[in-house]
Amino acid sequence: MSGEGFTIRSRIRNLLRSPSTKPKKNRKESLTSKVTLEKVLGITASGNSGLACDPRSGRVAYPAGCVVVLLNPKKNRQHHIINTSRKTITALCFSPDGKYLVTGESGHLPAVRLWDVAERREVAELQKHKYGISCVAFSPNSKYVVSVGNQHDMMVNVCAWKKNVVVAANKVSSKVTGVSFSEDSSYFVTVGNRHVKFWYLDHCKASKASAPVPLLGRSGLLGELRNNFFCDVACGRGSTSDSTFCITSSGLLCEFNSTRMLDKWVDLRTGVAQALSLSEDLIFCGCADGTVRAFSPVDLHFVCTLPRPHPLGSDVSAITEVNNTPL
Repeated sequence: MSGEGFTIRSRIRNLLRSPSTKPKKNRKESLTSKVTLEKVLGITASGNSGLACDPRSGRVAYPAGCVVVLLNPKKNRQHHIINTSRKTITALCFSPDGKYLVTGESGHLPAVRLWDVAERREVAELQKHKYGISCVAFSPNSKYVVSVGNQHDMMVNVCAWKKNVVVAANKVSSKVTGVSFSEDSSYFVTVGNRHVKFWYLDHCKASKASAPVPLLGRSGLLGELRNNFFCDVACGRGSTSDSTFCITSSGLLCEFNSTRMLDKWVDLRTGVAQALSLSEDLIFCGCADGTVRAFSPVDLHFVCTLPRPHPLGSDVSAITEVNNTPL
């Protein structure tokens, strides 16, 4: 028995001294260096803030967990930005020149991160929120980035991102689902549940204080539409730069004038509306069942309804007619 015990102990000592684990570790490291993310299937966007498009290149960005997918729709090719903090990305936005991307995260102590799109590397990080971030946006002059916390955070921060400092901050009292800057970068607008608010940056530019100054906000005058859920917003461009356009979940396209007053609105004739986008010539409203309606920003006159996306699996080349559905 004693001889058997000695043999077992010898075998255990030999196993512990065995260098066989080292090649396995080296193989694992070599595999890690060779494996690259080629393609992401799916999207984790929970609202309008989870999708962005670079107006210059047409590149689309959207989150998939802790990864930002940069999709070239013309070539159907993906590139990826991986968030090293491993926190889920909830909001993103391109800079006006398309060179940078700002992202917001969810979870405890989330960060606002700035990324160089071409090199896909982080260039700035700011941690001023305690919980999740629901919206982020660049100012048209690319000087500021605004970030809005979710319903548990409620903070609105304006950051001079190249200096990595918050220049102004305040709180909101309701859930915010959209944010848009004015064309001259002098103010931005947030919208949400019974919420349309204009935030002004003029006093922030004049202030030289080292600490953030209180962000000046004024509520929009909603009138009889005060109980609506405003789900997206876009500030006017060109000849309509003094106007602000909002869309409600119940299907109303609204216009606020330069005095923050709800000036006019039209019924989109849809069960649900979610998204809004505009140029100098057209306003596009994303509605239920893949319906997109276009209006004139000058007088909210209906222009057309875009063809709906084709069903999955259908042969697009076999389609010979376009169904122009009236409003």
